[in-house]
Amino acid sequence: MMNIKILGSGCASCTNLAEAVRETVERMGVEATVEKVTELDDIMAYGVMTTPGLVIDEQVKAAGRIPSGEELERLIRDSM
Repeated sequence: MMNIKILGSGCASCTNLAEAVRETVERMGVEATVEKVTELDDIMAYGVMTTPGLVIDEQVKAAGRIPSGEELERLIRDSM
């Protein structure tokens, strides 16, 4: 099972990324847990200084932006 983390304080961009990830995972039929990481120390442990951040199976895939739908699909597919 894939583990996806959304790094961020809960801002609108972080919430939008979390929703986009959930929709993409569901549409692709991928078994994954999607969790929000909101603690600043935990976010910084990934080296992410600008949120939102996207971590798939403990690898940072994007930071400071919301990937497009196509890019999200590619990032998830490439991590399978």
